Amino acid sequence: MNKLLFHLPTTTVPIYIRNSIPEALAANASSETSWIPSASAFPIRRIYCVGRNYREHTIEMGGNPDRESPFFFTKPSDAAVVCAGSSPVLVPYPPATESLHHEGELIVAVGKDGLRIPVADAMNHVYGYSLGCDLTRRDLQSDAKARGRPWDAAKSFDRSCPLSPIIPKEEFGELDDCLQLVLKVNDSIRQRAAIGTMIYSIPEIISHLSELFWLRAGDLIMTGTPAGVSDLVEGDRVSISCGSLMPRCFVMGRAE
Repeated sequence: MNKLLFHLPTTTVPIYIRNSIPEALAANASSETSWIPSASAFPIRRIYCVGRNYREHTIEMGGNPDRESPFFFTKPSDAAVVCAGSSPVLVPYPPATESLHHEGELIVAVGKDGLRIPVADAMNHVYGYSLGCDLTRRDLQSDAKARGRPWDAAKSFDRSCPLSPIIPKEEFGELDDCLQLVLKVNDSIRQRAAIGTMIYSIPEIISHLSELFWLRAGDLIMTGTPAGVSDLVEGDRVSISCGSLMPRCFVMGRAE
């Protein structure tokens, strides 16, 4: 076997489990204190993203909200920025853009390989859940759309996917369609929608995606963003929450 010239780092996400300390189980305990780090981490293989999966967001982006086949794009695994710990993570404002948009999303972590997965079996391939932000260089995306070019530079840049630790499905329990996905900027709500209002449900997303690719343990799926996407500037504090999943914060840093 040929000797590797160098070793590439593997991007991993901490796995958190339920805090069994009585104070953390109290009815008034916050979702922040309900979870503690486990001894394990989730290695990221790929990051898949679903485009326009909430009706109102589809409209605000100039699309047709009628239910059509979903479409997907990807981010590299090292686009992930783990937002863990008590202090907000600093995410540098990316180069080559004057219009950086936030897109808060529920993330599904895949724990079992599959190809052409039936909808009825899709949840058996889910390991757990996270919350993240699909940072988007909107001016580059708009230009690419107008020219009929790919979106890679708009979506797949360095540190374009801040995300929270992963909560295993067995620890969290069943996702309630009424759970509100909320993104705030400087404590002001910018995006809010029930996850049950997705155009395509999580099982349907997994089934459609597995018609195109082998899904593997280690894949992450960003499930789409609600309406309300808008610009971020240096110093903005972004927080994302959804039910009792771990809320995460990051702060936009100076431009690179």
